[in-house]
Amino acid sequence: MSTLPVVHQIEQQRFVVLDQQQIVAVMSYSSTGDGQLIIDHTEVDPAYGGQGLGHQLVDAAVAYARASGRKIQPLCPFVASVLRQKAEAYADVF
Repeated sequence: MSTLPVVHQIEQQRFVVLDQQQIVAVMSYSSTGDGQLIIDHTEVDPAYGGQGLGHQLVDAAVAYARASGRKIQPLCPFVASVLRQKAEAYADVF
C-alpha cells in the first residue's frame, strides 16, 4: 500500500494522489443539489499501478461523503466495484 498523500481539490471537484507535487492518480466527481456525490472517473498512472492508489481515492471519497452527509453514486466502474466489494463497510454512503 502506498504512503503517498491524497489531496481533496474541492474547487476542481476531484481527489488526487501526489508524488513530489506531481499528480499520479485522480478521481473526479460532481455534486448534486440532492446530496449526491457522483464519481465519474478514476485514473492511476500505469507506473503507479498495484500500489492501492485507486482504493485510497475511494476511501477519501467515502470519508468526504460521510463528513458532508452525502451518498455516493458511482458512474466509474472501478468505484462501483470497490463499493460493492466493501458493501457492508460503505453501506451508509452507497
